[in-house]
Amino acid sequence: MEYSMVKGGKLSFKGEKKKSKKHKKAKKRKHEEKGEGSHSLQQHLIEEDTKKHGGWWVCQKMEEITGSVCIEIGPQSYISALDSGLFTVGAPRDEGSGPAPEEVLMALRILDTEKVSLKSGFDKYLSTDEHGKVQGRSDAIGVREQWEPIFQDGRMAFLGSNGRFMGVDEEGDIVCKSKVAGPAEFVQVRSNVSREVDPLANVPVEERGGKVYDTEVNYVKKFQSFQDRRLRVNQEDRTDLKRAKRAGTLHEVMLDRREKMKADRYCK
Repeated sequence: MEYSMVKGGKLSFKGEKKKSKKHKKAKKRKHEEKGEGSHSLQQHLIEEDTKKHGGWWVCQKMEEITGSVCIEIGPQSYISALDSGLFTVGAPRDEGSGPAPEEVLMALRILDTEKVSLKSGFDKYLSTDEHGKVQGRSDAIGVREQWEPIFQDGRMAFLGSNGRFMGVDEEGDIVCKSKVAGPAEFVQVRSNVSREVDPLANVPVEERGGKVYDTEVNYVKKFQSFQDRRLRVNQEDRTDLKRAKRAGTLHEVMLDRREKMKADRYCK
């Protein structure tokens, strides 16, 4: 027999008991349970952090930076707008408190880019001046009013239009001067937008009534031709609709029922 045809693997000796794979399954199960535990712990830490900051949670990706946000640049300390149009670091907030009104910004995604604009409570957009200071004095969005959130290794920094990172200087002023992001430039963008998931988000509007009769009427209204201005709903027994809903064939059965009424523009 050719050597290449010989089946490789661990050698088996006569009389040797085959080891059970039970321990592997138990080990796998234990690993999965450990993973679930880690996820629960992480979720708990996120909830505690959010509670600590008065309901403001940390944005961890570009899509989350929208609407009302604040920029935490130190523990419980946020970038704060001054009436002069400049920005500074606000006083640390007590645990359980969110940012002050002057520390809340409005974030808007710049279309077809990975950048955002930031508007202060004075209704002015943030930009950088020729000296690298961050200011809020613009009435419209231009190139200088665009900021790019950079996420890396669990940290985040804002890159300005001048190719520098937003940070805080020794005097506590918000500037955009550093070519690299360090401790003075690391920030956390927080949002208070509700993250509750709509349980009906993936359910068509026509099927949110719950009852099969309401669902059928909604689809008839959607597809029926109203040349004679009369709503034509199949009045036959709807037991088949209930069965079809459980079986996942509701749309097919409703189409057959509408076809009988000869009023559906998508039926034969």
